[in-house]
Amino acid sequence: MGRYGQGMDGYLRVTPSAAIALSELEWRVTRSGGPGGQHANTSDTRVEVRFSVTDSPSLGPRQRARLLDRLGAEVRATAADTRSQARNRELALERLRARLAEGLRIERPRRPTAPSGAARRARLDDKRRRAARKRERRPPTDDG
Repeated sequence: MGRYGQGMDGYLRVTPSAAIALSELEWRVTRSGGPGGQHANTSDTRVEVRFSVTDSPSLGPRQRARLLDRLGAEVRATAADTRSQARNRELALERLRARLAEGLRIERPRRPTAPSGAARRARLDDKRRRAARKRERRPPTDDG
């Protein structure tokens, strides 16, 4: 990865099948809040990156529908972690990439499986041992 987490071709690789042109991203830098003295009061180090899902030509129709359903029409990521605007740009871009990748992830449907014979036997053996242990803890009866 090159500068700001981008590939050499000017695209942000989100998943193996999805890449977004960096020209589609909208950047905004503002002053970061919190402590930091004069540096924080004069430097625009907080970075916000926005990506419009509805206007993006980089997405296919199924990818767009999935992102609109899960994340909405616009996806944002911010970073104000460091004093460096360049590092905050990298962090914001990585956070945006992670959010988009999570939004595009397809969960495979779970196929129910039956327990194996060995697993069934082990469960029943454990159940018998537990019952015997509890039986041994009981006080003796007067019947005998």
